[in-house]
Amino acid sequence: MILWSAALLVAALIVLPYLWRFRRRIRKDRERKEEASALGIDKPAAQFPYIDPTHCIGCGACVKACPEGDVLGIVGGTAVVVNGLRCVGHARCEEACPVGAITVGLGDLKSREDVPLLDEHHQTTVPGIYIVGELGGLSLVRNAVFQGRQVVEHIAGPHPPGPPLLPGLRPAHTPLPGEGGEKPLDLVIVGAGPSGLSAGLTARASGLSYVVLEREETLGGSLLHYPRRKMVLTQPVDLPPWGSLDREEYAKEALLDIFEGMVRDHSLEVRFGEPVQDVQREDGHFFIRSAGDTWRARAVVLALGRRGTPRKLGVPGEELSKVMYRLIDAEGYQGQKILVVGGGDSAAEAAIGLARQPGNEVTLSYRREKLVRLKKKNQDALDCLLAEGKVKPLFSSQPTEITPGSVRLKVGSETVEVANDYVFVFAGGVPPFDFLKKIGVRFGGAG
Repeated sequence: MILWSAALLVAALIVLPYLWRFRRRIRKDRERKEEASALGIDKPAAQFPYIDPTHCIGCGACVKACPEGDVLGIVGGTAVVVNGLRCVGHARCEEACPVGAITVGLGDLKSREDVPLLDEHHQTTVPGIYIVGELGGLSLVRNAVFQGRQVVEHIAGPHPPGPPLLPGLRPAHTPLPGEGGEKPLDLVIVGAGPSGLSAGLTARASGLSYVVLEREETLGGSLLHYPRRKMVLTQPVDLPPWGSLDREEYAKEALLDIFEGMVRDHSLEVRFGEPVQDVQREDGHFFIRSAGDTWRARAVVLALGRRGTPRKLGVPGEELSKVMYRLIDAEGYQGQKILVVGGGDSAAEAAIGLARQPGNEVTLSYRREKLVRLKKKNQDALDCLLAEGKVKPLFSSQPTEITPGSVRLKVGSETVEVANDYVFVFAGGVPPFDFLKKIGVRFGGAG
């Protein structure tokens, strides 16, 4: 009896705390799921973990594997999506699931008006025009690099668009029709971000004739607009023939240096300061008109970002020079009264960087009652600064007027005026959807 009693006591000391923690976790997950459903953040946005409840065993491995913290939870013995807006496509949950019950993807996009319709090769509804990178719905450098390579491998496959190239033919530029009669390029790549450069590397290795057109004066795409020293999540990914990005994260500057080395070492044909204005198909070829030239190609790869033109607030005073739409170097602002407008990661990172500078008074304005779609790393850092009073939150607020010395905001039913030196607006961007629709690319829904 003594031995059995001792064994039961030891078992109780082990099992009871575990059961208590397990029930507490289940209760918290259920509460988070209910709150997420009420806020509408548990529905598919872009990349999204799809869970097969007939296979899920509720082990929680996916919950622990997710770097973003609260994307997933366990409710009723089954994994569920709690905060779908936070999913950025790591796919760690998919890798961690021991029974293969999770797939991370874009799901059914036929009703989505903000994502182009693409086939399994990332080809749009215009045959010969492909879309890669975040414009297609998936974020992360890893996904962009993979898609850029995948599309060009498809173009260079057994049935490439148009007749094969003559051996050794690698024109850097094709004259307009009637100006020399040279063969068209195999493809024109629009955008020199991670997906565009990956496409260019693959085209170079595959012996295709190509050119990369970039609207900026340097490469990097969306990375150019990131703050200094921002850590960029890549996850290990191959970039043949250059090599591999084998680290989980790179500083923005380090990643840009790597991309510049790729262009230099492999003599990639990249033309800077060449924003593409139109793409038209005629006689089986595409004519791509940029700011400085017109190109002829058998295929077009659009490696554009989603940000496009910064979205403005549309309030009086927004034209003042103190209003800006991106923050590159937070250290350049010290001893200032600063308002940051927005509720996404860009706004959070700006508020965090500015609040860490000496003498700054940072206020964060967001139209909702709470922040719901931040990466876990940003949420944790911002929570600390909010608790320390270094960032003052103004939730359920919207700026109504900007003056040289202040900003007026509507907070609930009241109007408040905040003394101000600078305003940083992170209200998202106007994606290049009009351009895509003009060249014939169709979207889901009414698009």
